[in-house]
Amino acid sequence: MGAGPTVNLSGRDVGYRQFLDPEKKWYNNRRLMALNGWLLLLLITSSTNGYDGSMMNALESEEQWNDFFGKPEGSKLGLFNAIQNIGSLAGYPFAPYLADGVGRRGSVFFGALIMCIAVAIQTAAQSIGMFIGARFLIGFGLTFAANAAPMLVTELSYPQYRAPLTSMYNSLWIAGAVISAWVTFGTQFIAGTWSWRIPSLIQGLPSIIQICLVLFAPESPRWLVSKGRDTEAIATLAYYHADGNDKDPLVVYEYEEIKAAIEYDRSVARNVGYRSLFATPGNRRRMRIIIALAFFSQWSGNGLISYYLSRVFDTIGITSPVIQLLINAILSMWSFFWASFGAFTVERFGRRFLFLTSVTGMTIFFMLQTVCSALYAEHGSTAASHSVIAMIFLFNAFYAVAFSPIIVSYTVEILPYSIRAKGFNVFNFTISLALIFNQYVNPIALNKLGWKYYIFYVCWLAFEGVYCYLFVVETKGLSLEETSALFDGEDATENIAKHAVEQSIHEPHAEEGDDSTDGRSEKGSRKMREDITEEKV
Repeated sequence: MGAGPTVNLSGRDVGYRQFLDPEKKWYNNRRLMALNGWLLLLLITSSTNGYDGSMMNALESEEQWNDFFGKPEGSKLGLFNAIQNIGSLAGYPFAPYLADGVGRRGSVFFGALIMCIAVAIQTAAQSIGMFIGARFLIGFGLTFAANAAPMLVTELSYPQYRAPLTSMYNSLWIAGAVISAWVTFGTQFIAGTWSWRIPSLIQGLPSIIQICLVLFAPESPRWLVSKGRDTEAIATLAYYHADGNDKDPLVVYEYEEIKAAIEYDRSVARNVGYRSLFATPGNRRRMRIIIALAFFSQWSGNGLISYYLSRVFDTIGITSPVIQLLINAILSMWSFFWASFGAFTVERFGRRFLFLTSVTGMTIFFMLQTVCSALYAEHGSTAASHSVIAMIFLFNAFYAVAFSPIIVSYTVEILPYSIRAKGFNVFNFTISLALIFNQYVNPIALNKLGWKYYIFYVCWLAFEGVYCYLFVVETKGLSLEETSALFDGEDATENIAKHAVEQSIHEPHAEEGDDSTDGRSEKGSRKMREDITEEKV
């Protein structure tokens, strides 16, 4: 911790890493453990969404649900699934303004409150209209919580754990799916409507927990600085990142870098409204990647497995509801394992490598799934039918290793603070559009084309691989602010870096020689100022 930073104005040097205490780990520091506990409260937002997708997939196999709602097919079935995303679309115009206006915590609370009300209506549904209306409200509330929660995670995390923690956000989508799959597998044996009302009721549990606790969680230091509440931002960084020491070199570095980046956005970039997302070459590059990844995350053939797995099983002769639900539950656990693996190795392998590996594996195994499905359709081969199941498991492993954990963390980290809420909102909006299209088209296409529909996804996956190879940019090892070098050019990064190092020399919120400064921090701060001065010379 005594070594000072080597300030590289190219933005490629990871200065903050030189201030990390190598002995400080999440499992041996009380405040880091507390911080990660708060972050887990935010991460479970994604579980609500994953639970919903898996629940609807499972309910399609349940006789009680089908009997109660008249066994919906085709476009009606598509509406049952798509209505949640239509509700999300209604919330998108407002979500980023709420997150930037009242803060990340307040936005999560508001979304969770709406979802609790919606789940209560869904559980008590007595008609198709009531069920559909409740699912619309679930999507509407989820928009506000899902827009703010991952941003707060990435803006509040201890730098060393930011990438894996933010990557776990979307991985917990699968955790929700796992819980839902096993709940619905168990409740299918209950006679009457409680076989589907109980899973619906449990869906509201994460939102209830968030309503009770989220307003006590720390707010984003970046949001606080943007609102002129610098003292609170420093106190938050110091409490959770440096055991309460606001003179710690890491706190000084983080605060000055955040402040410099936000000031640059205000005075130079002049980002205003949604037009700013496409106003500069750097932002256009960001949006080109973000919008593409959002579509890829839903148009890779995974939509068939997430929402219409029972229909896929029907095409290969597996029609038993018990077997379908059991395979769905096991598949969810399998996917969660690989998503967690991707989240915890993202800093080791890098984003680009994982994306390219994921798309390559998906293309190969979806192609083999198509071949096996064709063999079953033509010859009724039991071996081909079982092979399809194996290919689905292998396909899901490659999808989960990158597209489950990384798409959210990658999106929020390549967006600078000033457009992060709006850019992430566009990402979620694009996903909803892709989902609505898939949820309407997939059941109709499966009914008419069967396995031949898979050929479209094989071709699309090949296109995804080429696109990712050409455009996905590696951000491994960089802080949130340092990623600007990759998109906005060297001038932008130089301005931010110069401002940060100049302000760090003065340390306006820390008086050297104060009795509250421990020896390590005082030595580190002094060394940091000496090294910055040398670099400037």
